[in-house]
Amino acid sequence: MMVFKYIFWIFYRIWFYVLVAVPIIILLPVLFISILKESWYPYFYKLARIWARFILIGMGFHTQVSLAEKPKRKASYMFIANHTSMADIMLMLVVSKNPFVFVGKKELAKIPLFGFFYKRTCILVDRSSEKSRKAVFLRAQRRLKQGLSICIFPEGGVPDEHVILDDFKDGAFRLAINHQIPIVPLVFLDNKKRFPFTFFSGGPGKMRVIGLPLIPTAGLHVSDTKALNKDTRRLLLDTLIAN
Repeated sequence: MMVFKYIFWIFYRIWFYVLVAVPIIILLPVLFISILKESWYPYFYKLARIWARFILIGMGFHTQVSLAEKPKRKASYMFIANHTSMADIMLMLVVSKNPFVFVGKKELAKIPLFGFFYKRTCILVDRSSEKSRKAVFLRAQRRLKQGLSICIFPEGGVPDEHVILDDFKDGAFRLAINHQIPIVPLVFLDNKKRFPFTFFSGGPGKMRVIGLPLIPTAGLHVSDTKALNKDTRRLLLDTLIAN
């Protein structure tokens, strides 16, 4: 029986990369045109949402989204969520109709085809470089002024499989305070079970998302960053434990 499971997992992983690549290849000319100007990013974002939904459906993932508050259209936010799976990116795109820009690790830019668009549309950060981390704030500021939102997975990476929720980095909270934008805290309940980074694991099923009440930052100062970080992490952790 285990032999069949391992065979399934091997083909399931290969199938994921096929689903990632096929719509990019089909939409390549349109995608390329949509990234020629930063002002055209909302059009690219719409295509990215179609790409993400195609992958989730193709993998047999059924999304169930429950939002305590719905973000207003044409408003800027800081979207955050726990990070446990490669599918987190796709799920975040499906959840938010508000165009946002990912802040993500530069290593993903090395992925063939996907990486080409990733490095031209996302804000890349080298977490080992202080200069790179500072540059993120300048690029994020420019994107926010264009009316976009920002998305950061504040754990700063994927934690050990046995860790429910790793410590949060301060970057997302400092950015939100600096720009006085609300935080949209999202909890991905099933991604670790559905498609974890452990190769021989995962499978089709529900992907539940709980959107917690928006967290305002109006009136907060940089000195409040640590407290905001701690309080937000506690909200996500409590939700993960309760569900």
